[in-house]
Amino acid sequence: MNPEPIAMPTIHIPRPLISILFVSSSCVSAAPSHEQIAMAQIKNQFEIIERLANRASLTTTPDAQERYRFDYHQFIQDTQRIRRGVESYLSPSRAQPRDASELVGDYRLDTPPAEPLP
Repeated sequence: MNPEPIAMPTIHIPRPLISILFVSSSCVSAAPSHEQIAMAQIKNQFEIIERLANRASLTTTPDAQERYRFDYHQFIQDTQRIRRGVESYLSPSRAQPRDASELVGDYRLDTPPAEPLP
């Protein structure tokens, strides 16, 4: 005796609906969010700031008459740290502990007094 096959109910889904569902689900994973776009722009701005600071540090000559000068080295280190933080947010590798060190934030260097001329 052969058992009688069980009839499965058929569900008719219109083709346009299938197409819309497929396209919308693929767009969700492919399209970057507004936050990702903004963070990528922030990262690019920090790259520009770093290049400008590097150029300024190379072209600026310290004047013995100045009491203070800008600490480009510390500023560049802080901007690099911020940029790396944004990069790691945009493309995390895996969960790792955060670096607890703080930014310096003080970019003024005291210029040593000029030696008196003999």
